[in-house]
Parts: sequence; structure tokens; C-alpha cells
Amino acid sequence: MDPVTLAIVAALSAGAASGSTEVAKKAIADGYEALKFQLKKKFGSNGAPADAIDKLQATLDSPARREMLAKELNAVNAAADPELLGAAQSLLELVRALPQGEQYIQQVAQGTRIAQASRGSTATVSMYGTPGKKDDA
Repeated sequence: MDPVTLAIVAALSAGAASGSTEVAKKAIADGYEALKFQLKKKFGSNGAPADAIDKLQATLDSPARREMLAKELNAVNAAADPELLGAAQSLLELVRALPQGEQYIQQVAQGTRIAQASRGSTATVSMYGTPGKKDDA
């Protein structure tokens, strides 16, 4: 998931986080609203990205809504915009600062031969045989 999409999903997930202070909740809400405002300013209040954000807010637990948001933001290349990227990274840092904040930041990889790692961990992909060649059985 690109940083802009990840920040939106994490902020929405952490928005009602119990155990966080009112100040932290307010900071996350403000950061989220600022990012959403910038997205709507750049891509339109009635555009597909804004619609995808609104629909995700209504059904946060929906993987399909998350995927649709990612597709819409990728379609407009939102993650390549330095202003949006900066706002998203700032928001992610606010979420990470929450108690157990990392649980709200979920990265999803789809496909083959993919490995993900974060925060000093490692990931590997092991493959056997020659790609494209069927093994003799």
C-alpha cells in the first residue's frame, strides 16, 4: 500500500483508539483532515479519490473499500506528490506514537515472490528451480 493510502487507513483505524490521550486523538484527527483536505483540493471534492475515502470511512473494516481507495489514489499518482507524501508521513508518525500504534499500520502485499519487512526486521523469498521451467516429476 502506498504511504498516502496507508496513512488514511491507519488514521481511520486509530481514530477511536482507546488508551490514547485526547491530545493524541486530536492531533491524528487534525492530521487526517489536513491530508484529506489536500487530496480533495488536488483531485476534487467530488472526484473518485474523495468518494473512495468517504466510502472507506463508512465501512472501515471492508478490504474491498481499502483496495478501492488504493486503486483510486494510484490512478491519480497521489503518492508521487511531495505535499501529499509529507502530510501522509507526518500522519503515520502520529499514529506510530500511539500506544500500540504499529497495530494500526498494516501493509498488504499481493502477488508472487513478495517479501515485506519493517522496523529492522527481515523478510526473504526462497525459490527453487528455474523460473518459467517446469520441474521434471
